[in-house]
Amino acid sequence: MQRAKEPAEVLDNIPGLVVVLTADGTLEFINRRVQEYFGLSLEQLKGWITSDAIHPDDLSPTISTLRNAIKTGQPYQLDHRLLGRDGAYRWFHDDGIPICDADGRIVNWYVLFTDIHDRKTADEKLRLGARELESILDNIPGFVGVLSADGKLVFINRQGREQFGRTLEQLQDWAVVDSTHPDDVSRVVSTLGTGIQAGRRFESDHRLRGIEGDSYRWFHHEYVPINDANGRIANWYILATDIHQRKIAEEMLRQGARELASIIDTIPGLVMTATPEGEVEFVNKGTLEYFGKTLEEIKRWFVNDSIHPDDLIYAVPEWRRCVESGEHFDLDHRCRRADGEYRWFHSSALPMRDADGHLTRWYVLLTDINERKAAEQELRRSEESLLEAQKLSHTGSWKYVLSGAITITPEMGRIFGIDSGDHTSGTEFFFKVFHPEDRQRVEDLFRQSVTEKTDFQADYRIIRPDREIRHLHTVGHPIVNERSDLVEFVGTTVDVTETREARAKLERALEEIQRLKDRLQDENIALREEIIRSSMFEEIVGSSQPLRKVLEQVARVAPTDSTVLILGETGTGKELIARAIHKRSNRSSRAFISVNCGAIPQSLIASELFGYEKGAFTGAMQRRIGRFEAANGGTIFLDEVGELPMETQVALLRVLQEREFERIGGSERLQVDVRVLAATNRDLRGAVSSGAFRADLFYRLNVFPIKMPPLRERADDIAMLVQYLVDRYGKRIGKKFADISMKTLQVFQNYDWPGNIRELQNVVERAVIVCDGPSFSIDETWLKTELSPAATAVSPLSATASDGEKELIERALAQCRGRVSGTFGAAAKLGIPRQTLESKILRLGINKHQFRN
Repeated sequence: MQRAKEPAEVLDNIPGLVVVLTADGTLEFINRRVQEYFGLSLEQLKGWITSDAIHPDDLSPTISTLRNAIKTGQPYQLDHRLLGRDGAYRWFHDDGIPICDADGRIVNWYVLFTDIHDRKTADEKLRLGARELESILDNIPGFVGVLSADGKLVFINRQGREQFGRTLEQLQDWAVVDSTHPDDVSRVVSTLGTGIQAGRRFESDHRLRGIEGDSYRWFHHEYVPINDANGRIANWYILATDIHQRKIAEEMLRQGARELASIIDTIPGLVMTATPEGEVEFVNKGTLEYFGKTLEEIKRWFVNDSIHPDDLIYAVPEWRRCVESGEHFDLDHRCRRADGEYRWFHSSALPMRDADGHLTRWYVLLTDINERKAAEQELRRSEESLLEAQKLSHTGSWKYVLSGAITITPEMGRIFGIDSGDHTSGTEFFFKVFHPEDRQRVEDLFRQSVTEKTDFQADYRIIRPDREIRHLHTVGHPIVNERSDLVEFVGTTVDVTETREARAKLERALEEIQRLKDRLQDENIALREEIIRSSMFEEIVGSSQPLRKVLEQVARVAPTDSTVLILGETGTGKELIARAIHKRSNRSSRAFISVNCGAIPQSLIASELFGYEKGAFTGAMQRRIGRFEAANGGTIFLDEVGELPMETQVALLRVLQEREFERIGGSERLQVDVRVLAATNRDLRGAVSSGAFRADLFYRLNVFPIKMPPLRERADDIAMLVQYLVDRYGKRIGKKFADISMKTLQVFQNYDWPGNIRELQNVVERAVIVCDGPSFSIDETWLKTELSPAATAVSPLSATASDGEKELIERALAQCRGRVSGTFGAAAKLGIPRQTLESKILRLGINKHQFRN
């Protein structure tokens, strides 16, 4: 066999997979590249069947073509995918040629598999993004057209429309004769018919008419068939490159070297020719101007002196290799300009051969790509900045192509603890590092997004190779083509572990704060309830008819803003009734300000109620607001209102009538919205008659009077009050009584209680402290003492001052040894509130301490 005698090393160096088959299709020889691609020896491959190597989608047409070729003995060409040793399929173009013996019988088949995977990938990308494609095509330096399978024009780019001066619709009505030079029509029609019928890529050079209609230019046409998924031709892509200048140049080359040099000088770039050995023999004008040298100087100087020192180490060896092998030279490097500046050029050297294939000359074109290189450098810097930004923000990006490969950035690799780049194992590689509790959920979400072509978003955990658990947040976006087919997914992944941990700490802190807040709120509520129970409603206990009448009056007047005057003896609970009215009013959420008018010296009562300005009197170092201003929007309670001096009564009347007042020492009128409640144990009508109290103020206060009944008129409530007070004071000191002595209750009900409920409180509290038995009882002598001649020797003191008032107060203080408050204090014996007595002692200049001996 003639072919078998050729050295195997020659076939091993062919840039493709070479296979030799017997006449019946049995594998006989493979070159080294076949073994490397499949990772199998010749003997191992002989054991394969066709389906082992060829993609399932390509199997049927491939087998059919092979069988037909073997049957007919005709050469064949075929594109299909082959399975490589790495498990991935790549596209190859097969050229099968039969080898015959002297008698014309086929003895072998020579098959060359050329890797066209990149071209196929490019073709696939070309079909994507019609708008993008049209924009790109419009900027291609040439005419780009698309024909249907039967040869009808369906697209032409802007360059083509401008060349012919026609729209796409107008050009669709043209025949070949309308656009082609008459001398070229016959050849073009024949080439088109043959090429389209063959269904393979073909080329043609011919002249096309310009916009003027009578001028023609030479174009090089490349016709590329585009197949659909079934392998049928769907379109023809045409690239018409203007080669008019090249044609003219070729014509001029035939006319002489001088004309050639003139043409070359017009080419944008540095043009040179070199001998087969690589020595410069000709340069164009642009080259001379760029280097600032003559041709003779360039011949002696060019390579080592013109190329950047950093580029010499790879440019010179590559040029020498191409000169020796006769291969096309293609390289980027920097060249020094006449002014010493280096600029980037793309050097392309084509070997020219004679009819016998001998190398006769090198044609070299250096194209200035300095701007492109600068843009690429800027792009690299931008990418580096992006990668650095991703690193700082713990954000990685990724791209998932539906073919299976996933490309990730370095930061994405760092997050997952793997190398960046392509991971052809696809999504499974990443899903397997997901936390088991999150894996199925996230995988289902991603599959759903792929199926529905929707955005993908998920929070999940991964387990890195070092067993560290990280929390990630991923967002993905689908990319579709013009047919809405999903092409790929792109997205970002953010490592939110630190953020999540910080948020968790913050949430725990907030929970603790909320817990403490709730606890404080509960304690506050409980405390408020306790305060309300202990200070506001403790004496409003009972169900007697007099008390029910008072509470009915409270319920009626509370929702209004009417002024209320509460009358009654000391200790009957007048302030509690005032607080109850406020609590049940529309002002309950605002302030309740209580002022004991009898406990404040008469000289200070006006400043206490209405405030004062800085410097209003000695010691007024700064402005101070009064009780009325503090109660604005709420309620003010004026206890012992009968003790107000006359000048203060005038100011109070003004507030009630006009709702305004002035601070002491000030001239500004202040508006106030406040409800006034007043209380007294004095006979205000008698005080009005005697001139001690203003009649107009009395009528302003007495809008809604409430008379508090004394405890002696509420005998039915005493048992309930005693039970309540015993429980209350018992809890305070940790005592609990089984019952209350009936004798004690009888004593309580028979007693007149001149000090009313306040006196009852004091007696019960004292008894709770001293009583040790299971049954609550009191010492009866306590109440008898209250009725002793010594106690009754002091007559109740009228709330109105009199000439004998000082003597009466001093006698009571002497009997009580200077004690003012309490059950056995002077206030109780005189029948007036403690605060009132304290005010009278201060006003009359009585020294209560002298009676304590």
